[in-house]
Amino acid sequence: MLKNILKSSDCAACKICCVFDNDDIWEIPVIDGERKKRIEERFPQSKFERRGDGWVFAMGEERDGLFTCPALDPAKGCTLGEEKPFDCMIWPYRIMEFGGRRVISIAALCPSMYKKPLSELCGELENGLGEKIFAFAKDHPDIVKPYEKGYPILMTED
Repeated sequence: MLKNILKSSDCAACKICCVFDNDDIWEIPVIDGERKKRIEERFPQSKFERRGDGWVFAMGEERDGLFTCPALDPAKGCTLGEEKPFDCMIWPYRIMEFGGRRVISIAALCPSMYKKPLSELCGELENGLGEKIFAFAKDHPDIVKPYEKGYPILMTED
């Protein structure tokens, strides 16, 4: 989804978005029941936990203070392909609720994206990506996370 602005090779080399610590466990992607069912059919060993009306991967035990997504293959990257959660498809963009409105922000953790000029990050949103994110959030409100201080807001919903 971000191929215009982010290289697959950068993601494959980094994988920071697939690892969570206790401070960012709230960022685990939420998926709907239909996607959960398709993932379970393809990967029967998958385990999930309920979050609101959606589901998140059960991350299992903490290793070295970090939780790693069970869909991450260290050599190949994400194993989910087309079933990748929407949050993952748009990361490091984040859909959040701020002051009663949905906003799109960006996580400062992505080294490739955070080096890009603000005009490029906002431009991608203005060229249709923002509209797709807001539309998906409208249909899947559980992916909208509360605003976290430090996440620059790039776009607000009309």
